Amino acid sequence: MSLILAFLAVIILIAFAWLWRQGILAKPWLETGVVGRFPAADPSGARVAKVGLAVFLAVIGSLFALTISAYLMRASLGDWEAVRMPGILWINTGVLALSSLSLETARLAAGRDDADGVRAGVLAAGATAALFVIGQLIAWRQLEIEGYYLATNPANAFFYLITALHGLHVLGGLAALGRVTWRMQRGAGVAQLRLGVELCATYWHALLLIWLVLLGLLANWLGDFVAICRQLLT
Repeated sequence: MSLILAFLAVIILIAFAWLWRQGILAKPWLETGVVGRFPAADPSGARVAKVGLAVFLAVIGSLFALTISAYLMRASLGDWEAVRMPGILWINTGVLALSSLSLETARLAAGRDDADGVRAGVLAAGATAALFVIGQLIAWRQLEIEGYYLATNPANAFFYLITALHGLHVLGGLAALGRVTWRMQRGAGVAQLRLGVELCATYWHALLLIWLVLLGLLANWLGDFVAICRQLLT
């Protein structure tokens, strides 16, 4: 429960800071001056898209925070038998990091109006993300061969649930990235792709961060960290 409350507090602080920067407390009806000096509305809807992504990421973060909290509470019971971590998970982590890095290079290239850089970054990100999903399926297969079935132990069920939940969000990101790729193949310019690449890059960075937390959870690093914190607070 404390983990959930801490996460929600961080989300609220980030949201308030963002709203403050957007001038949410401003009172435009009290402003004086020439009407023409007001900034024009963004016709592309970039701000709306960014706000929508921020809200979506907050929802995703809350979902995973609840899942992590349930994992930690269930792991404290006596029938819990930890799952052996497949070695391929470390390779998958590196592949996902490469995917995030590729999209970051694409985002930077879009800022420089570098069409070739955008194309290379987007295609590399899509390929490495697909490899990550395939690698996760291989990890499932390895565990199944070793007898870690879904219904054998609660730890097994949580492992499959957590990795499947994250994998579904990666697939959703691939769908969005596929739309950017489709527009790029149809000849869209860098200016038309810039927003989509930026949103995908932000989403990918969030997925990488979430996966690192989940990896620490599955490897029991997070559980050890929470136990140390509880000892310090008591």
